[in-house]
Order: sequence, then C-alpha cells, then structure tokens
Amino acid sequence: MSERDQVPDDRREQMLRAAIEVIGERGFPETRISDVGRRVGASSALVIYYFGTKDRLLTDALRYSEDLFYTEVAERLAAIEGAKDKLEALVRMSCNNESMGGLPGSWVLWLDLWAQAVRHPEVSRHREELDQRWRTQIADIVRLGQVSAEFDDIDADEFALLFSSLLDGLVVQVALGDSTVTQQVAIDICMGLCSRELGFSWQRVTAPSRK
Repeated sequence: MSERDQVPDDRREQMLRAAIEVIGERGFPETRISDVGRRVGASSALVIYYFGTKDRLLTDALRYSEDLFYTEVAERLAAIEGAKDKLEALVRMSCNNESMGGLPGSWVLWLDLWAQAVRHPEVSRHREELDQRWRTQIADIVRLGQVSAEFDDIDADEFALLFSSLLDGLVVQVALGDSTVTQQVAIDICMGLCSRELGFSWQRVTAPSRK
C-alpha cells in the first residue's frame, strides 16, 4: 500500500466518488481521467498523482463503493437476530443494488471490473480480493446459523462459493434489466438454494415460469 493510500485525504475521496458517478453514467471504457478531474475541479495530472492509472482508479472506486456497502450491511444485519433473516436481508440488498452514500449501486462498476480483469493482471488481483471478501461475508452468516442450530452442518466456505456464484450471475441479469430475471425471481431462486443446502423452510413468492 502506498503512502497516499495510508493517509486519509478528502481530495482523494472526492475523486473516488466522482469516478463512481462518471463510470456509472458512461461505463469504464468511455470514462477519461479528465472527466473525473473536471467533475471535482482538478487537473488530470492530480488525478494521476493519486491513482497512477485509469485501471487503478476503477479498482479503488469499486473498493470505496464496496466499503460503503459493507458498512450498510453491518448496520442492517446487526439489527437482525436470526441467521436466516440476516442471509435473506443480504440477498435483498444485493438484488436491489441500492444507492449507498448517495452514489449509484456498485453492480455497474462490477460489470466493468470483470471485463477489465480478463486482460489486466492487477485488476484481476483486486477482483479476487473483493470476491473473497464477499464470500467471507456469506460464510460468516452460515457459521453463525450453524452455531444457533438454524442451519445444517455443511462446509460454509464451499457453500459461500456456490451461493456467491449463483447470486452474482442472477444479479447481473437483474442489473441488465432482464424481463425474466426480476429482483423477486432472483431472491426466490437464491433463497430456494439456501433452504435446500442449509436445511430450513422457505416459501417461494413468485411462481416458476412454464412453457
């Protein structure tokens, strides 16, 4: 971690928030360093000073957005007692892709990050760290439910890998506005998997589609 990352800096935070807004509006390929600088009244050189590269700006912006998300998650889950209800709240927050801190939801940034990670090793490394953070969040809830005897005794990390893959795939469809995979459909599918794998009852809200 560089010295610039270790020292809290309001200017850097302003640039991160501007990057999230611009990327959310235009997409990462169409975002220029100068666009971010213009939004906060800074030169391109100053933005480069803080982030070095455009790829680093993307990964740091997503990390900032994720920090806001996890802060909100911690606050909401702390107010919920049961592990099953905590897990459902996490699913609903993910599928709704709510604005955090007045910024767009992070799923648009994730789509850009995945696309860049295919070709850029540094972006790929950051993607792996963020994905592992997500799986850890899920696994921790599963372990909590096992301690309280709400969930069956299964491998929490293995379940988190399966569940996060399913949830990520469904939320991409929701973010793209797929007419079949609505938010409620995604929630029902995810919670259906949870109920089968973790051993608790769940009542599906939406009826399965039929040909």
